[in-house]
Order: sequence, then C-alpha cells, then structure tokens
Amino acid sequence: MEPDVLGPPYERQTIDLGTDDEGPVVATLVRRRADRPTRRAVLYVHGYVDYFFQTHVADFFAERGWDFYALDLRKYGRSLLAHQTPNFCRDLGDYFPELDAAAKIVRTDDGHDTLLVMGHSTGGLVISLWAHARRDAGIVDGLVLNSPFFDINAPWVVRRPLAAAVSRLGRSAPRRRLPFGLGTVYGESLHAEHRGEWTYDLAWKPLAGFPVRAGWLNAVRAGQRQLRAGLDIPVPVLLACSTRTFRGTKWHDSAALADAVLDVEHMVRWAPRLGRHVTLARFDGGMHDLTLSGPAVREQVFVEVGRWAEAFLAAGPTPEQPADQPTPTVPGDDSTPGQQGGVPSPEVPVSRSPAEATTQSTGAAAAG
Repeated sequence: MEPDVLGPPYERQTIDLGTDDEGPVVATLVRRRADRPTRRAVLYVHGYVDYFFQTHVADFFAERGWDFYALDLRKYGRSLLAHQTPNFCRDLGDYFPELDAAAKIVRTDDGHDTLLVMGHSTGGLVISLWAHARRDAGIVDGLVLNSPFFDINAPWVVRRPLAAAVSRLGRSAPRRRLPFGLGTVYGESLHAEHRGEWTYDLAWKPLAGFPVRAGWLNAVRAGQRQLRAGLDIPVPVLLACSTRTFRGTKWHDSAALADAVLDVEHMVRWAPRLGRHVTLARFDGGMHDLTLSGPAVREQVFVEVGRWAEAFLAAGPTPEQPADQPTPTVPGDDSTPGQQGGVPSPEVPVSRSPAEATTQSTGAAAAG
C-alpha cells in the first residue's frame, strides 16, 4: 500500500491487470482501516463516470468497526491511464478480475472473515453479476446496492429499438460515440462549484460525464438481460433507492430531491430477480447516489444500512479468536470472467424496508 490522493488514513494499492487492445490496464484498491483490528470489511464499487471520493461513507463504516476498501475499476478515476478510453468496456465481466483480486487482498492478504460489497449504479449491476458468478466460492457475505442500473431510463418504445441498434453497433464499432449522454443536471446537483456540497476531481468525474460508447452500452444491456433472466445470489441483498425520479433535462430544485439519472421503478421492478433474500429500502428525497443526498436523507440511509448489516451479517470472530471455518475460495487467473446464465425466480420473497419504519417481509413477484 502507498499513500492515496485523499491523504491519511487512506492508502492505495495498484492491481496489475495485464494489457488489452489499448495497452496496460490497472485497477486501484483504496483502504481506510478502522481504529481497532477487525475481521469485517466493506468493498465499495463506484458507478459510471465516477470514482471513490465519498470519505464520509468510509468514516461511517470505520467508526462501526469495519475496515473500508474502495475499488476504482479499470479506466476509471485513479485507474484511468492516458492511453485509455475513459470508462470503456465491452463486457461487464471484464471487471471480474479486479473484483476477484480485491476480494483476495481483503480476505486472504488482510485476513477478513466477513465481506460486505457495496455498489452504486452501474457498480451495483456489476457486483450483482459478479456475486452470482462467484456464488459457490463463498467470497461475499452480503450486498448493498445503491440505486443500481437495472434498466435504461427511457420509455419502453424507445428502449426496445435502441437495444437492437446498440447491440449491432456495439459489435461492429464498439468505441462509436452515441448521440446522447448524461447531461449536467446530476453533476450540478452534486459539485460544490455549482448547486451541491461535494468537492471531487472533475477530470475523473466530469460534470456532463464522458461520451457514451456503443460497446459500453451494449455491455450494460447484456448484463441487464442476464439480471432479468434471474440471478441466484445466495447472500442477503439490500437494494436502496429514492422514491422519485427526476426526468427534466434542465435544472430544477426538485432534481436535488430525486434520482436524476435512473428510473427508480425499474430498480424496484427487477429487485426480486437478484436472489431469494432481498430487502428493499426507499428514501424520500434521495438522490441518485443516496450517500450524496441532503444531510437528513443520507443520515436515514446510513441508519438503514447499518441496521441491515448488523442484522444480516455476522460480526465474525475477534482477532484473538480465529475463525474455525474453511477459507473462501477466491478465483484466480483461471476463472471465467464473463460467466453467463441465471436461475429464473418468478416468485421471490422481498423484504420492503421504508427508511422510517421497521423492516417488514412481504411476498412479491417480479413484473414482466
């Protein structure tokens, strides 16, 4: 580990991922240890046009006895190299090697017995597919999905022809720029130089994002199709999202009280396809990254995440009491990054947990 750009107590480790058609590839693992030795750890994975800068999230877990790790995926943030197309991939399975490597560092090298993986937006989709692909390895003990990217935020009549066109273009011209992007509303709502309260590197997280490439969107659509076919994630999952979607393309104050990137009803609709133990928590006034919402809302988010983690993830042994159990198997270079397929689950119990109420379990079936 070496000092991170965030300064103490943050450290980082570069993960060498070999080369691809653009040249050398790396990922970056950031670590912030708790004040006391612990066997519990969190691994955070960012979304599209993003990287880890949310130190208040790390502080929340560290103060509660969790070592905190964050992974800047290949071609994002700390891992973005000069010769690379920002945030580009052809298959979401391309990210599995760095997730495997990070999990090995957390579990094997640093000796943690409990691993909670937390993903935001596209990161939420990626870790869901990874947890499904690695479901027999015992790597992950729980997932927290913060506004996961489960569908394109567009009407069905647009999504269907778009998906077909993107699929063809993604194969023939994967780096072709598409004639649409993220817009600036969400960026304005976050950055302190505009209408938000957060300071971060605009070179790594531009206000209007990076160009959307056909190959990347095709990879996302393929991952979303796999999700809708049904995953078999064997560990507890907490899916958290806002209660509202903002659909404007120009600034309005309501953008700071809703998800201004994705349609939250898509997240709710597809939640039962994740596995057999899914908790749904919705937060009124929540933004796309719930942890960057206004102070009152993000406090509710942290309360709910903390309560859920303590309820469903065992605290694990103390450092003086080694675990008397087999070490989870973390795949190495001979793993299959792009493992596909799923277990359809037409009826899956989902616990619905409003931020202001006690968690209640109800039966729910995935629509469509």
